Amino acid sequence: MRRPPRALHAVREALLWVAAAGGVVCATLVVLALVFDISLMMFRTGSMAPAIPAGSVAVVREVPAREVAVGDVITVDRGASRLPVTHRVTSVEEGQNPGERIITMRGDANDADDPFPYEVTTVRETLFSVPGIAPAIVWLGHPLVLGGLTLAAGLLVGWAFWPQDRDDRSDRRRAEPVGQLT
Repeated sequence: MRRPPRALHAVREALLWVAAAGGVVCATLVVLALVFDISLMMFRTGSMAPAIPAGSVAVVREVPAREVAVGDVITVDRGASRLPVTHRVTSVEEGQNPGERIITMRGDANDADDPFPYEVTTVRETLFSVPGIAPAIVWLGHPLVLGGLTLAAGLLVGWAFWPQDRDDRSDRRRAEPVGQLT
């Protein structure tokens, strides 16, 4: 049998290297998220524009509310039935309990503070944001896309490890008996 063309071999090798690099990046991000207790926050509205426009993703880390200062961009939870809000802190006051803070916030694009202050013991501090990648992350999380990526990865692995017919004389020489044992 003939060996596959070199171009096909090069394509297979390149795809395997890209997949391996993607796997290393994903594994590294998971470890970093666990070690540093960080998560992602996607922005659907432009209330924090221009600093964080709609469609951005922010990397956030949970911190005690006592560490919050005026000017920080933080995320607070608003109960189980409502989405969290990420705005800039405009005032911080002591709460009734130790570690509790009463925080007033405002979106950079808003003319007024949020209607009610937030009583919190922990918040998520915004470390940095990347504009425009939220739609891509949402798309990658769709079940059909995840299924397609899984299928493609499986096919790539199968293709990489599928037995190859070789026409190398060196392979045939190794297979021929060298001599008889007495």
